Amino acid sequence: MTVIESRSPTPMPLLRAASIGAFIVLGFFLPRLLGGTSVAYSTLTTIAIFAVMCYGVDVVLSYLGEVSLGHTLFWAIGGYAAANLSTKYGLDGWSTALATIALCLAAAAFLGAVTLRTREFVFSLVTYAAAVVAYEIAFNWDAIGGSDGIVGIPPLTLPLVATSFSAATQEDLWPVSFVLLLLTLGLIARFRYSRLGTVALMAQMNPALAASLGVDPRRVRLAVFVISAPITGLAGWLYAYQRAYVGPDMFESYFLVMMLTAVVLVGRRVLIGPLVGTALLVAQQNLFSLGGDWNKIVLGSVLALVLIFWPTGLVGLYRRFSKR
Repeated sequence: MTVIESRSPTPMPLLRAASIGAFIVLGFFLPRLLGGTSVAYSTLTTIAIFAVMCYGVDVVLSYLGEVSLGHTLFWAIGGYAAANLSTKYGLDGWSTALATIALCLAAAAFLGAVTLRTREFVFSLVTYAAAVVAYEIAFNWDAIGGSDGIVGIPPLTLPLVATSFSAATQEDLWPVSFVLLLLTLGLIARFRYSRLGTVALMAQMNPALAASLGVDPRRVRLAVFVISAPITGLAGWLYAYQRAYVGPDMFESYFLVMMLTAVVLVGRRVLIGPLVGTALLVAQQNLFSLGGDWNKIVLGSVLALVLIFWPTGLVGLYRRFSKR
């Protein structure tokens, strides 16, 4: 007699789905758990926005092995698109978001095509130069605000099927920033296991093997760079609505150092790494602030210490001590 064994479905997928669901619910109600104050909503909204900003750099750094010093360009494009289109033409949030994505894709495609043949520090310098040129244009072009920037950005409005959502306060902006963060995490998770993500990692780790398999590293680099741009751009888009002002200060080195530090602090290719890194940095600045200049000194010092003493981040440091 043949005995057929019946195996029950493995509980792991269900357990994983339950864990993700619990994480989402806990994250959404976290501001209320922290007291529901305006400081709690403002801090967590800023963490979500800055984390999305950092994920754009994380894609380039983790999967291409390149340091992009020009992602403040896409960050500023998002802010300026939201500010100009909402104040001058009265466009809603959906329209300004689509404009942000389109402008970031176009700028990234152009800049990526220009830097196809550059690698490492040359790539970094060229992308940085692009951000510097864009800063000078924004500072001197009165049509987009000039040196004074654009003030009085109206609250974010998102028309829905039967109603319209308006975010006039930090509490109102929190659900939007949280959803944007979740969408970004989902996109990064899909990218990690996609063909493009695998090929990009292969081209970085073993270029000879990638070439033998018919992979064109330049096309891969261009595709990854273009994908990364709208991520950072949408963070700038929401940041403009959060502070109701956009100016040339969006090109400041502070945002660039924030992106790089948040990515390397926990470790590369860790899904929630930029989120945890951003949370630690923003919590220090908002809750344990030492003053504007001192906060920048702390931020730069953290980046230098990580790169010098534990370049694999906190995850690598934990693994080293756990083995011991």
